[in-house]
Amino acid sequence: MPDREAGAPRAASSTVVRRERLRFTGFSLERSPSGRVSCQVTLEFSPGESITGRAEGQASPAGDSRLGAEAAIRALEAFTERAITFELVGVKVVRAFDANVVITSLIQRGDDGPDRLLGCYLADGDMVRGAALAVLNATNRILGNYITAR
Repeated sequence: MPDREAGAPRAASSTVVRRERLRFTGFSLERSPSGRVSCQVTLEFSPGESITGRAEGQASPAGDSRLGAEAAIRALEAFTERAITFELVGVKVVRAFDANVVITSLIQRGDDGPDRLLGCYLADGDMVRGAALAVLNATNRILGNYITAR
């Protein structure tokens, strides 16, 4: 067995995982026979620490995308314990460059960053899930600052 030099770094006995971002881990959309829709977004900050946001409403093509965005917002507000809140201004699906792009516009309160946020996501198939991811893209920098200061 080789001798260790004095002052040589030792291997850590345990590893601490420190995340700098929230991780999108789950999305579900349920439709009831009565025309109600329920969206759920699940985020993870550290292993085993999941944050869930939920939104419900009446089914409609435009309304479903709003519910996906609202569920993401509820999860983010739960993560910040409402220290930062968000208001959804709108969700728009645009056809650009032979693909569907979901754009979300938000107003944030509670952080020193910009009040208006805009996010987008290239959503080929699922526009409702795309709206949730567009919210996460819009809020990425604000949440990064929040996590760093935490």
